Amino acid sequence: MPAIFVVLWSSGFIGAKYGLPYAEPFTFLLWRFAIATLLLTIVAMAWRARWPQTGREAAHIALAGLLVHAGYLGGVFGAIHRHVSAGEMAILAGLQPALTALLAGPFLGERINARQWSGIALGLLGVVLVVFERIAPGQTDIGGYFFALFALISITFGTVYQKRFCSHMDLRSGGAIQFAASMVAMAIAAPLFETMSITWSGELIFSMTWLVVVLSLGAISLLYLLIRHGEAARVTSMFYLVPPVTAIMAFIFFGERLSLLAMFGMVLTVLGVALVVMRSRQP
Repeated sequence: MPAIFVVLWSSGFIGAKYGLPYAEPFTFLLWRFAIATLLLTIVAMAWRARWPQTGREAAHIALAGLLVHAGYLGGVFGAIHRHVSAGEMAILAGLQPALTALLAGPFLGERINARQWSGIALGLLGVVLVVFERIAPGQTDIGGYFFALFALISITFGTVYQKRFCSHMDLRSGGAIQFAASMVAMAIAAPLFETMSITWSGELIFSMTWLVVVLSLGAISLLYLLIRHGEAARVTSMFYLVPPVTAIMAFIFFGERLSLLAMFGMVLTVLGVALVVMRSRQP
């Protein structure tokens, strides 16, 4: 599952590149969340999935969804819309495992040993090397950096919150609630900050279909399964692999070439992830 998750999550950047030129970011996400909500609601009702039994349980699920979906994707799309480069966004996203490890101690009682901290540092260095040549300083307004930082904070807190309060939710009904809450958030943000104009095209339909089915339903479900069965810090260390995998996809689909420095960074990233997720031998 970890390998499949990394590939699916990385493909989201490719799908967004195809579709985002035809719709503003919050408007795009409003349609994406609305379709995902409808599909998951149908699935949950058809399979008679368990729904939250209390308002408190539903509120926890909705808040986790707002952080993981509306907060993270809204921040990423908003940052890209304001010309934050892919390299800058990847570096900020690469900080998530380190922040999650810091939060996992006080919030989840997870212990991060010296080997894992070394892996986090090594993985972060690898991410920096992979995206180093893609950084374009001086081309982004302060609002773009705010959205990028907001995305990082949202996915970090969302991962920990999901593990702490929603690890046993039904992925079908819980997913429907989370996407519905995110849809409401985008329904508020889109008319406030955008014209909500959208140009329907083959590229947009393909992008929307891919991001809804493969990312919103497939990759997110895998992420929650991994969070449920593993420690938060170990799970989020896989995000270190997203920038190099995305770079490989960009080479395949768009002809973007990788330098020797970037390939060396990929090696460091893989080694860093291995140090974090590797379990200590029991006597």
